[in-house]
Amino acid sequence: MSFDSVIGQSAVKERLLEDLRADRVPHALMFTGPAGSGKLALAVGFAQALLCQHPGEDGRPCGECPSCKMAAKLEHPDLHFTFPIVRGAKIKDAKDALSDYFIKEWRARLLESPYFDLNDWLEDMNAANQQASYYVAEADNIQRKLALKSNQGGRKVMIVWLPEKMNQETANKLLKLFEEPPAGTHFLLVAEEPDLVLGTILSRTQRLMVPPLTPEEYRQAHPPRDERQLMELFQMLMRLSYQRKVKDLRDWSEHVAAMGREPQKQFLAFCQRQVRENFIYNFRLPELNTQTEEEAAFSRNFARFINERNVIPITEELARAETDIAQNVNARMVFFTLALKIIVLLIR
Repeated sequence: MSFDSVIGQSAVKERLLEDLRADRVPHALMFTGPAGSGKLALAVGFAQALLCQHPGEDGRPCGECPSCKMAAKLEHPDLHFTFPIVRGAKIKDAKDALSDYFIKEWRARLLESPYFDLNDWLEDMNAANQQASYYVAEADNIQRKLALKSNQGGRKVMIVWLPEKMNQETANKLLKLFEEPPAGTHFLLVAEEPDLVLGTILSRTQRLMVPPLTPEEYRQAHPPRDERQLMELFQMLMRLSYQRKVKDLRDWSEHVAAMGREPQKQFLAFCQRQVRENFIYNFRLPELNTQTEEEAAFSRNFARFINERNVIPITEELARAETDIAQNVNARMVFFTLALKIIVLLIR
C-alpha cells in the first residue's frame, strides 16, 4: 500500500499533495464519492505522504524512509485505523467491542486490496446476519491512542472507515477530539453514504469529492469476482417477472429471504448495477460496459426491456428494497413486493 499505488485519481492526488506542500491539510478530511472509486486507497496512500520523513519537493512520499516502509506495510506506530465491527464469538462484552480485535483481519484485507466493500469486510469477520457498527468502547480507545505522543516524532493519522456506522453516543464522545485534535493529528474519514454521517461529525470535517474511476481503471481496481449465484438470481427474477409467474416468484422470494441480511443487500446492489449495465448496453458502446461475458450474454436478449421509461423506476424499487432490508423489514414481504412491481415495470 502506497500513495503511488493508488489507481487513477490523478487530479485528487495532486490536490492532496498541493495542500500538503502548502501545509493546509485539514485536521479532519472526509473522502466521499461513488462506491468503488478508491476512497480508502486514497486515504491510506495519503497517510503515507503525511507520515513520510523525506518527501519530495512536490510533497510526494519518498517510499524509502522507515516511515514510508512501515506505512506501506500498515505497521507504522502513528498510523491508526478504526472501523465498524460485529460482536460475536470473538467479543462477548460491550466494553471489549474494539476494532483492535480485528486488526489482523483488517490489515490482511487491506494488503490484499484496498478496493473492498462492507460485504467483504463482514465476510472476513464471519458476521452472518449481524450488522457492523461502532461501539462506545471504540471512542474511548481512539482517545487513548491519540493522547499519546507521536512514536516517530511526526504526525499521527487516524483513518476512520464508514463513519456513517457510528451512533450518536459514540460520536458524542469524539466531538471534542474531532474539533480540537492534538497537534499534528489528522483524521481521514472514508464515507460511502455521507448523508448518513451524523451532522455533528459532518460539520467538523472538510469533504473531498472523489470521482468515479474510468471503466478501464475500475476493472484494474476490481478484478471480476465470482458473482454467478447473484447473476442466476437476477436472471430468474427478470425472467419470471416478464413471464408473470407469480407462484414461482413467491418461491424465489422465499429463497432469497433465507440468504441473510448482508447477502440480500449485496444482491440488491448487484441488481441495481445490472439494470444500469443493461440500459447502457442499448447504446451499443461496449467501452461503457463493465460486464463479464456471462452478464453480456444475458444482456443481448434482455437489455431491450430496460429503457428510458423504466430504468429509473426499477432502480428506485431495488434501492428502496435495499433500504428496507437494512432496516430489518420482513425480507419475504420485501422481495415478493419487489417482484410484483418488477412485473409491472418490465412492460413499460
